[in-house]
Amino acid sequence: MNHQESLTAYIAAVVAELIFSGVTDVVVSPGSRSTPMAMIMAEHPDLKVHIHVDERSAAFFALGIAKSLNRPVAILCTSGTAAANYFPAIVEARYARVPLIVLTADRPHELREVGAPQAIDQIHLYGKHVKWFSEMALPEKSEEIIRYARTVCARAVAIATSAPSGPVHLNFPFREPLIPKLDEELFQLNERPNGYIKVQNGNLTLSDEHFQEIANRLTKTNKGVIICGNMGDPEFPKAVTQLAEQLNFPIIADPLSQLRSGQHNLENIIETYDTFLRVDDAKSFLKPDVILRFGAMPISKALTIFLKENGSAEQYVIDGGGGWRDPSALSTNMIFCNESLFCEKLLSYTVPNSSSEFLMKWKKINGLTKENMTALRDITEISEGKLFYQLAEMVPEGATLFVGNSMPIRDLDSFFLNNNKEIKVMANRGANGIDGTVSTALGAALYSKSFYLVLGDLTFFHDLNGLIAAKLYNLDINILLVNNNGGGIFSFLPQSEHSKNFELLFGTPLDLEFEHAVKMFKGEFTKIEDWDHLESEMMKATNQSGLKVYELRTNRDVNRDEHREFWSFVSEEISNFVKGE
Repeated sequence: MNHQESLTAYIAAVVAELIFSGVTDVVVSPGSRSTPMAMIMAEHPDLKVHIHVDERSAAFFALGIAKSLNRPVAILCTSGTAAANYFPAIVEARYARVPLIVLTADRPHELREVGAPQAIDQIHLYGKHVKWFSEMALPEKSEEIIRYARTVCARAVAIATSAPSGPVHLNFPFREPLIPKLDEELFQLNERPNGYIKVQNGNLTLSDEHFQEIANRLTKTNKGVIICGNMGDPEFPKAVTQLAEQLNFPIIADPLSQLRSGQHNLENIIETYDTFLRVDDAKSFLKPDVILRFGAMPISKALTIFLKENGSAEQYVIDGGGGWRDPSALSTNMIFCNESLFCEKLLSYTVPNSSSEFLMKWKKINGLTKENMTALRDITEISEGKLFYQLAEMVPEGATLFVGNSMPIRDLDSFFLNNNKEIKVMANRGANGIDGTVSTALGAALYSKSFYLVLGDLTFFHDLNGLIAAKLYNLDINILLVNNNGGGIFSFLPQSEHSKNFELLFGTPLDLEFEHAVKMFKGEFTKIEDWDHLESEMMKATNQSGLKVYELRTNRDVNRDEHREFWSFVSEEISNFVKGE
């Protein structure tokens, strides 16, 4: 049996099994050593192949597709530093619980550590940042090796998608020649009647006795709160709001919880906590006895401090991925159970709570904060806070909103209010970095409609080359570029009190004219002049296609002062209210 036949049969089996296991999309970065797999992938009618020449950006692009589709996406690259460029996105996927199937081509064993070009040590290249690694066997056409290859691929997808989801890495050594045999019989494989192997993933759950025990505790308190961080389960909003209604618990909803927007019951959802939990009088007024926490750690630092200050409260952390999301070591009960299932089961074990006094305290403080927030509408200059306050009104029904890290995600947390629109909110909050934001958003936009990305100038600059995907795939995306010429978040941190080298080390003004870069990628660039101009452009955007970037110029010092003045004003109003109760 010749080399070409072995190579072709082996890779065809790998590709077929990935598709059989649920992979529909692969992002390929061209290279020599990955040639056989790339060519065979391009031949399969059920696999969508997306080409991205920059491996770093390509991996984030795939990450965005996987986040949008909620299913695994494969990435393929050649050997050497190409594989190393995947690392930042793999780290993000690991901590954001996003399933990626990382396929790296490699030199065969005899060409390793002997000075061959494009040969680095790719064994366990990503360390503990992948859930599983396998060094694949050299291609053969024997029945045993074909069965082995298919079993490994089925296992890889199962591991990537089992809770908590994450990346897996398969490393493929290929000998030359690298050209497979492409013919009409390429995918006419000898299948077992029901495939090679099926892997069943289930949900973590508890015994009935444990549910009853938790229900008994929750029904004995009238001062409980529910805190929801980043969640992606579409069943969760209905389940958790029903539980909150039964227990009369307020829901402190992070913007990534998918609870601030939608047709579910918004009545008990508290969204302005990042403002009023900065006020000592409010924190004393709202002190809980029991805390139920779902999802990733919330964005708000004020909320994190509030949790630490209430360390004596019983805190139940419910995690369907069996992780340990407790950075402050405050939990009293770590519960490994699917979050939606947990809420649904507790509904059947609890009875409606007749006391609503504690819930009403939270709702009154939240309402008072929202009333004072209307003052943001009176700001005439372009303002970062006002932008996020009006975002829900600006984007259409069914939109996807992707928000960059640093100041934008924090302003979203502070000012994005409850609404009945179906708005999906996304961000890269696994490792919380700014890298790859543009590429991830464009990947998510590939299968989304009415897509909006809001980010700062440093984040935009950091991933400008990611815009090539918009050009290659004619993606429709609206980018709101908040340009305060530097790192705006540092103006809120202790570093800002040391002015001598602040601009050099932290402010980092770039003084860039982004219009030229946007036009290089065939995008439309608009400098927003005022609020009327922005409103007009946002209305036109719903009927326009392609890449559109709207630059909003702001001033970092003015932005900091606006935030602090608002927090000070609200603090006084809330303190007066609490003291009057």
